[in-house]
Order: sequence, then C-alpha cells, then structure tokens
Amino acid sequence: MKETLAEVSAEVPHIATELPGPKARAIVERDAAVLSPSYTRSYPLVVKRGEGAMVEDVDGNRFLDFNAGIAVAATGHCHPEVVKSIQAQAARLIHMSGTDFYYENMVTLAERLAALAPGDASKRVYFGNSGTEAVEAAIKMARYHTGRDKFIAFFGAFHGRTIGSLSLTASKSVQRKGFGPLMPGVTHIPYPYCYRCAYGKEPDACAVECARVIEERLVKTIAPAEEVAAIVIEPIQGEGGYVAPPRKFFDELQAIARRLGILIVADEVQSGMGRTGKTWASEHFDLVPDIMTVAKGIASGMPLSATVARTDLMQWPPGAHASTFGGNPVSVAAALTTVELLERELLDNAARIGAHIMNRLREWPRRYPMVGEVRGLGLMIGIELVRDQATRERAPEARDRLVRMAFERGLLVLGAGPNTIRLSPPLVITRDQADFAIDTIEDCLASLNMDA
Repeated sequence: MKETLAEVSAEVPHIATELPGPKARAIVERDAAVLSPSYTRSYPLVVKRGEGAMVEDVDGNRFLDFNAGIAVAATGHCHPEVVKSIQAQAARLIHMSGTDFYYENMVTLAERLAALAPGDASKRVYFGNSGTEAVEAAIKMARYHTGRDKFIAFFGAFHGRTIGSLSLTASKSVQRKGFGPLMPGVTHIPYPYCYRCAYGKEPDACAVECARVIEERLVKTIAPAEEVAAIVIEPIQGEGGYVAPPRKFFDELQAIARRLGILIVADEVQSGMGRTGKTWASEHFDLVPDIMTVAKGIASGMPLSATVARTDLMQWPPGAHASTFGGNPVSVAAALTTVELLERELLDNAARIGAHIMNRLREWPRRYPMVGEVRGLGLMIGIELVRDQATRERAPEARDRLVRMAFERGLLVLGAGPNTIRLSPPLVITRDQADFAIDTIEDCLASLNMDA
C-alpha cells in the first residue's frame, strides 16, 4: 500500500497508535506513583525525542509542537548548532560557579544582553536558572535601590511560583491557595483587557484609564507612591491569555512611573527572545523598562535566566544576591548560539510566519461563532473561545476539549487564561507547518460547532 505524506515526512504529524500508546500508558502510571501531583498535564504526551518543531513519543507517534516546550525551545528542539555548542562546552568545563569565579562566556553573554536590552543607558546582568529566579532578583533589586517595600502588579499576571514572584502572580487561585502569608505590600490592579473593556471605552481610552488607576486612585488610597518600589508588568500577558494592550497604555504607564519615581519591571520571560518577532515584546510599545527579566527561550531548553537592569540600579555589594548554578557555562554556551540564531534568521522568520498565521486567523471571529477574538504578535498568538460573541461569555470547557482534540490529531497546543488557546511554536516553524496547525484547529472548531 502506498505510504501517505504523514507517514513519510518528518515535518508533519503521524499518529501510529491509540493515544496514549501502550508504552506511554505504562510511563504515565509509573509517573503517578512517584512524581509530585502538583504538575499540570493537559494530555498524556510522553516525549522520547525532538527535532525542530517536531517531537516523537515513546510509541513512535509524531507531533507538531506548537508549545515550543512552553515557549522555551525558541530555536526548535535540538537545533544542531545549539547541540554542538552544548557538547563542545560540556567537554571543556561544566561547572565552577560564576558566583565565586569567572567565565569568559558568561561575560560575553552579559555584554550581548546588555546591548540588546531596550534603552540607551548602560546595563548590568544577573544570571539565575529560571524565570521565577529572575523575578525574585528584580524584586530584591528594586527594594534595595529604592528603599521602598511595595509593588504594583496586575490581575491575570504570572511571574512565577516562589514566594516573592508568587506574591506578584494573579493568574489562578490554585497557584496561591495554601501558601500564605505571601510577601506583603503587593497590590493588584486590572490589566488593560481592552478587548473586553470594563469601562465601555475605545481601546486607547480604556488603556489610559487602566494606567491612571495607579496615579488617581491607588497611590491616594492604599499604596503611597513614596513606598512603591516598582510596577511589575508583562508587556504581553502570557498565562493571562496572550493579551496585548494598546501602545497608549505603556505611554501613560511610563509617564506616571516617572512622575511618581517608581521603577518599571518588564517580565519578558515568555514574551522575550524573539517570540513576538522582535527581540523583546517591549519594543513593540517603545517600553523602556528599568529592570527586565528574561528566561524560557534564552538558552533553547537549558536552564538559564537573566535579570537585566540599568547600571545605576544594579549596585549592591558582593553577597547581596547570588546563585550557585546561575550562568552555568553550558547553559551560557547554548544562549550565545541562541542569540546568534535569532539575529541571523529566527527573528525574521517569527515575524513573517506570525503575520501569515494572523492573516489566516483574522476572519475566524466572523466565520466561527465560538471564536471571540484572535490576538497577539509574532509567534505569540491567542485564540479566545466564547459561548456567545455578543456577551463574550467565556467557554473554558470548549477550549479544553479543543486542546485535547488537537493532541489526538498530532498537534500540541495548550491553554492560556480561562478560555484561550495559545500558539507559541518554535521560531523555526515553516509555513507548511503553520498551515497544518491552522487547518487542524479549524477541523477541531468545526467538530465543536457541530456538537454545540
């Protein structure tokens, strides 16, 4: 019998067994006995290997990864240049601790990140291992520099799960439940969800209203400006539903912060490193943060994070903050190659393929009653599912069903926020793979509409 395209091409999915297959089922059962039940698993994917935008499970099923390992595998799975850099560095030196000694490649990466960060002021860089560590460093630095102890964050935000960053997080109650008391002094305000404006205004007016809450209400009631160290914000909310405010919001936010002497911390953990078609999402809005947190895509799957700040802010004495493994030379080697690949080809590809996807999705709210809005930048795109477009009533159950249906068809997507599907593929994605993903989601939507 003649083989199908899916069977012969490694660039598209091929499902050979029921899902999960027998080997995957056995591993899932073993996992349930020994791994923490706090992990979140949307479907039973047991990965064996990955290459580019494709992953293969232990039963030989092949999937198109539109998660990029949760927006981490920016250069795709096992990019040969990244693998070569990791292997070469691992053969020379794996660890000596950059906290106590010096690595040349750590200096080189800090120089590159400082040069790439928004704004003309000179920068310094602190290295950690994860996004939450980068945020914790930003919290401590903001407090140390300003002598203030309070922070402003936003509803829907996700900044991490360690106690300080969790105190800023306001994504899901389960992430905070049972862990109090958290860090005091954090006040949450509405993020400019201008697509469902609570003020009944046009997007720019809504954005200005959301920013002015800080100056006209918050600092006059519960958070005196002279006690607020920083406003911590995702330029595009990730876990909150891939929400991008109008530029007007950031114009107003920066003006207010300057007037009140409050720092701005931009959490670029999910939106940075080329995800939006620019190195940083902040660039789309002319946002120049005082401190920026970076992780996920920075080292293409290796554990690394960076807190980048103006030189005049990162002035704390030896021992004030450090990390044993942060800036590990193997992770740094992967990051240097990642930055090179971004500048050489992947930023352009993310912008180009992202625009292609958005062009195909633009008419979906008109064509599919279940699609409330399509939004995003580059390869950070959200598709909101609703029960009714007129009321914008959210449809979380339909979203979760679609995520599972896509998995059964060989496409890996995840949810974000209460009712949004996130598309965050590796930045190496091809146009054909993008079209396969869109066609698959359309097929799932058609099935859901038939069942409704």
